[in-house]
Amino acid sequence: MPHITLKEGVIRRVNGSERQVFRDHLLRLSPASRRSRFSGGVSDLFVEQHVERLFSSEAIVFGWFVDGAIHAAAELHPIGGPLGGLAEAAFSVEEGFQDSGVGTALLGRIMRTARNRGMSRLIMTCLPENARMQRVAKKYGARLEWHDGDVLAQINPPVPTPFSMWREAVDEGEGFLSTLFPTPRIDAAK
Repeated sequence: MPHITLKEGVIRRVNGSERQVFRDHLLRLSPASRRSRFSGGVSDLFVEQHVERLFSSEAIVFGWFVDGAIHAAAELHPIGGPLGGLAEAAFSVEEGFQDSGVGTALLGRIMRTARNRGMSRLIMTCLPENARMQRVAKKYGARLEWHDGDVLAQINPPVPTPFSMWREAVDEGEGFLSTLFPTPRIDAAK
């Protein structure tokens, strides 16, 4: 797999019409990555049902798009409704794209989105062996606790500010424009 940097892709919200692109990303996850994302081995049918549930809920999904395909994603699941103050976050990064900074960037996007919706607590659950995700969570001040064989990360996003709202609006606009005017990747090998 070619080395692709974070700058060569774009992080943007995944809309409902792109659910198949998101599903394809989850289905491409290696068994180990799929286990990390879902805290256990799951079937293709489970993944397909998860995607359908996700896009018929209040969840917000961000994808890291490279040449029209999603290679990493973050899901924000409000708990108790969109204004409940609590949300769960989940992440998936395909193996060839791990350790590129995309997980950190996606968590930053999720944090700002949670913050701007008044969510005061963000929860992430990961397997004890998922040291990458634990390191990413710690970058954002997460408190890690071991609970029933999993690691529970809790982050308290700051209160929204006019700047955080403006930054989200700019990112949403840039994401929308990237769907209208995709930037072709230049292959340095040619």
